[in-house]
Parts: sequence; C-alpha cells; structure tokens
Amino acid sequence: MIVQKGIVTEQTIYSHELEEEVTLLIYLPSMFSLLYKYSLLIAQDGKDYFMFGKVGRVVEQLMEERKIDRTIVVGIPYKNVHDRYEKYHPNGGKHTAYLKFLANELVPYLDQEFPTYQMGMGRALIGDSLGGTVSLLAGLTYPHTFGKIAMQSPYFNEAILEKIEQFTEPHLLQLYHSIGTEETAVKTTDGNVRDFVTPNRNARDRFIQKGFDYTYEEFSGDHTWTYWQPDLPKALASILVL
Repeated sequence: MIVQKGIVTEQTIYSHELEEEVTLLIYLPSMFSLLYKYSLLIAQDGKDYFMFGKVGRVVEQLMEERKIDRTIVVGIPYKNVHDRYEKYHPNGGKHTAYLKFLANELVPYLDQEFPTYQMGMGRALIGDSLGGTVSLLAGLTYPHTFGKIAMQSPYFNEAILEKIEQFTEPHLLQLYHSIGTEETAVKTTDGNVRDFVTPNRNARDRFIQKGFDYTYEEFSGDHTWTYWQPDLPKALASILVL
C-alpha cells in the first residue's frame, strides 16, 4: 500500500487576470528540503487529482523508486461544472484569462515561494478531459513556461487540432497522452454525447507528424477515474523522469 507521507496545505492567491481568489492545494513531499530544487506538477481538476487520483501517494512512490525528479504538486480545484467549462474549454468566457493566470501569475508566485528550477522543462501540467485540453493549450501558448504536458482523455475539436498543426516549436514540449478505447460515447458538460476516441487518434497523428517528444497510450476503459488513476503513475513517470 502506498502511503502519502508529505503535507498538503491550502493556499489562496488573488488573480488579477480572473478577478477572483484562486485556491491552491500544495503537496510538499515527505523529504522536502530548501536545499534542493523541485519540479512543479500543476494539476487542473486539482481536488480530483488528490482525492481520486491519489497524486500525492503516486508522486511519493515514484520518487522513492527514483523514477521521477523531486516534485511539488500544485492542484487547482474548480468551483463547479460551469466554472470548469468557462476556464478550461477553448470557447469558455474565462479561458484566455485562465491561461494568462497560469503563466503570468501562478508561475511567478510558485517560483517565489518554493525552490523551483524556474524553467519550462521544470514545470509540468496535467489534467483529465477538459483539464487535459487546457493543459495542452497552456503549453502551446506558453511553451517556454510549461515544457511538459500530461493529458488523460482530453477533449479535441477541429480548432484545437488546428492549433497543434500551426505550432512551430514542438521541440520545446514533452507530451504524454492517453485515451480509453471505450470512450466512444462520452457525455460532456454541454449535455452532448461525443466520441472521444477518433479525435484523440487524430490528435495523436498530428503530434507524431509534428515531431513532438511524445508518448501515447490507449487503455481498455472509459472516461472515468477508474482508469485514469491506474494510468497516472505511467503519465508522471513519462513527463517527470529524472
């Protein structure tokens, strides 16, 4: 059994971009010391990654096994389903402001508070579904700030596929991408039922064609934490490798 040995604290920072207080869940690993520098893992759906993903335990285990770098986890919870859509979906009213918050407000705050590498390849973003989408879009928008992206069952549409196609600096990003083979009828926030498998495979083809540092996995399962949680160690070992 993996035991979470580190400490989770809750902090809030004010975002001028979003014009609101943003809650942060900060996980400092058990062997945390100001003498070392740490990678940052910033998780959309922050509370879900701690509760359902057991991200603290997974990070602790992988660090003990020396499979990943020393890592601080920063979870950003969403307030409700509407808030999540507004910030994560490309068409959401707060989407652009949220990307600016991540790059221009959250990162400087974390670099000031903790002993981080203060470089793109020292920062990873992770998210499931729309959380994976916004993580990718943050990386494509600010590739010098976020060098590593893990997407678990992300949402893709033509506009996002086009952004991948137009991206000119794939050498700056390291990607992990997973999708379940049974995600053919996913009920989304807007009430529609969508096939996630085909767009994800189309995105896979674009990532490969563009020459990204890219790992792709398909698992036997659907669009739930039942499958994202077992996939998490593989995702983190891929992007946070020593």
